[in-house]
Amino acid sequence: MTDRPSRILVTGGAGFIGSHIVEALAEANVEVVVLDSLVAAAVEPAQLPDGVELVVGDVRDPEAWRRAAEGCDAVCHQAARVGLGVDFGDVRDYVDDNDLGTAAGLLVLHELGFDGRIVLASSMVVYGEGLSRCVEHGLVSPPPRLRADVDAGRFEPLCPVCGAELSPEDVSEDVPTDPRNVYAATKLHQEHLTAVFGRDHDVPVTSLRYHNVYGPRLPADTPYAGVAAIFRSSVRRGEPPRVFEDGGQRRDFVHVRDVARANVAALLAEQPYVGPLNVASGTPRTVLDLARAVAEPAGLEPEVVGGGRLGDVRHIVASPRRAAETIGFRAVEDFDPNDIDRG
Repeated sequence: MTDRPSRILVTGGAGFIGSHIVEALAEANVEVVVLDSLVAAAVEPAQLPDGVELVVGDVRDPEAWRRAAEGCDAVCHQAARVGLGVDFGDVRDYVDDNDLGTAAGLLVLHELGFDGRIVLASSMVVYGEGLSRCVEHGLVSPPPRLRADVDAGRFEPLCPVCGAELSPEDVSEDVPTDPRNVYAATKLHQEHLTAVFGRDHDVPVTSLRYHNVYGPRLPADTPYAGVAAIFRSSVRRGEPPRVFEDGGQRRDFVHVRDVARANVAALLAEQPYVGPLNVASGTPRTVLDLARAVAEPAGLEPEVVGGGRLGDVRHIVASPRRAAETIGFRAVEDFDPNDIDRG
């Protein structure tokens, strides 16, 4: 089915990213149903656009999916537990919310005979360390970093063949996936589950691999908050942002309004794209760059503290070229991490 959807279910539609997607779809005059538990809502139900139908329920509950999905011809699956978490003790919570929640929805779509399109919120974390270039051995996939190296301040991954320093490369969607923490593993499993559903039911499935998303409504002051929110919370307390490692970690910080545009493009494209797409600004920055941008208006200087979390990768920056070529998505928002404070 390739017709333009007329009624779209957005799971997690009251959350940080989902609420922006709902607003963008409403502006495109699409009928929207939101399925959200409201446990981690970024907006109140009354703040949803006029005409949006809200079903309050947990994505792990098939009956909640059934109430929300009936009559929908597209699904935008955003609901998930996000972030690196505290430690491996979070494993069941991540699997419950992300994998079992997705499985519950796909089972209901199967039972309903759903034949529309699915757009899944995935993540750049599925790439692990991505690709780097060795002067002697060309493109290589860096192995996972060791705790001893991180603790000793040896942050840069080395060539697995010769041990030489590497230069990070932009990764395309064709790079083999290599999840290196629990969250990453569950996001990749979501991709696999939805892709199997798509093949079995002849349904187009697009997995949007978000890079580091920031912007208004970004959750703060939780162990699962993004780095931009963590830095902003420090500045609000009058404290300098604390930057792990040496601050040289490369990331792509993409605005939530651009992420919403990517979802709308994937959902409403005349020909839906099947497979994963990177959603990124296309401009890499270091974590220290981000910290300075957040701290500067308050007259603060970030504090580089070393150390780090073993589940974090050193560099991950991907190419946004395929999204531009297939669904016409290009990021347009200027880099402004202090936009977190604005509505």
